[in-house]
Amino acid sequence: MYDTHRRLALVAIGVALLVVGSASAVPADRVLVAEDAETGERYLTVPVSDGSVVAIEYTHSVEKTRVYDEYTVRGDRLEMTRMEFESYGWGLPSDANVTRENGTFVYDPPGNYSRVTVAPGATAGHNLHVNSTTYNLVARTKENGVHLFVTRRSALSAAIETRNL
Repeated sequence: MYDTHRRLALVAIGVALLVVGSASAVPADRVLVAEDAETGERYLTVPVSDGSVVAIEYTHSVEKTRVYDEYTVRGDRLEMTRMEFESYGWGLPSDANVTRENGTFVYDPPGNYSRVTVAPGATAGHNLHVNSTTYNLVARTKENGVHLFVTRRSALSAAIETRNL
């Protein structure tokens, strides 16, 4: 009798390990991650899909005007699809082929990235937009540099993160 219970317990443990192992290996979805550039600490994990819009909006430190850098999720990459700025200043594309929309310079810059690095600062007031939600990068990161990237997470990771919210 003792051996039967022991065998059943071992079988149950084996099945549980198989289920957990399978769930952790199955990709559930893609997420945008904002991760500390030095320590790897994750500040933000947000579900995204092909076509999701990810943007960084801030105030130019010298010109004191708005800058908006927009990326579109394409697979596991961030394709830069739009840049808006209100004046030419250091670091802004002075020779770009821009159009004017309501007093703002707009253009479609080249670039397709596996990772975008941002140095959030209080003066610039960096915000991260993911689709229709806005996150204050300065407050979330305590002004630490971050890497933004798209990755896949397993069904198990998604379930654990959802449970911990």
